[in-house]
Amino acid sequence: MIQVMILCDKNHAEKGIEITGHAGYAEYGQDVICAAVSVLALNMANSVERFTNDHFEGSVTEDGGMFSFFFPDSMSSESQLLMKSLILGLESIRDEYGAEYINFRFREV
Repeated sequence: MIQVMILCDKNHAEKGIEITGHAGYAEYGQDVICAAVSVLALNMANSVERFTNDHFEGSVTEDGGMFSFFFPDSMSSESQLLMKSLILGLESIRDEYGAEYINFRFREV
């Protein structure tokens, strides 16, 4: 199962995201859920880097299926929109394929 931890500030605004695990929907290399989650997450990170000047911290590991992305400082409206878009896409995957493949949690940071 893919675990999505949405990191929020005290006002419940999204400040980052941690994605871990594998969906287990299909064999390695054939799992459309893992592929879709990876594309959404990496596209968001690349978009923030390309289209904003916001400072962020991020890391990716293939072995453990880990993606981490966090804004330690303030975020532009563009980055806020990109984060919301990522979360919307991940929720759409969950709604389409089922909560047994992708789970959401929230943590205040």
